Amino acid sequence: MVRLNKIYTRTGDDGTTGLGSGERRRKDDLRVEAYGTVDEANAAIGLARLSSADDKPLDAMLSAIQNDLFDLGADLATPPTDTPPPYEPLRMTQAQVDRLEREIDGLNAELSPLRSFVLPGGTKAAAALHLARTITRRAERLIVALAAAEPVGAPALKYVNRLSDFLFVAARYANHRAQDNGGGDVLWVPGKNR
Repeated sequence: MVRLNKIYTRTGDDGTTGLGSGERRRKDDLRVEAYGTVDEANAAIGLARLSSADDKPLDAMLSAIQNDLFDLGADLATPPTDTPPPYEPLRMTQAQVDRLEREIDGLNAELSPLRSFVLPGGTKAAAALHLARTITRRAERLIVALAAAEPVGAPALKYVNRLSDFLFVAARYANHRAQDNGGGDVLWVPGKNR
């Protein structure tokens, strides 16, 4: 159980932070950048939920994802070591990836096939979901770079890849649901403004 009685500790005043293993790393370390960007994606999803709260099934999916992103952050903040820690580290699982895939398939079943690239916009909810998607893609790039330098669990990398797919489909779904109110995907028209 997490217990935070005091928010500031002054231990990071030297530009370092503690990992789940107790190891200290610089705050610009690639691992810290990766889980920090996951946290940024989580905040963007929280913002998107303000515009999608009236869609209870979608909101429930986003709520579960926000919890998963804390799991992902904990996974990334606790690097695997040769010496097992005195506790069981929280790791992402294939079941979390599988759930995202089912949710993508469910949302996508309501959508017509794409015939053009989609511009990030449409409804407020869709625009916010697209922003969360682009932050998630940045987190994925950082996790890929981290995995090239240090061990990262395969489910963690799969999850963040699948999450950006989910957010893309969720944005399209939000626009689809708003078509009766003048919503809908904003399609790219190549060379339109030449």
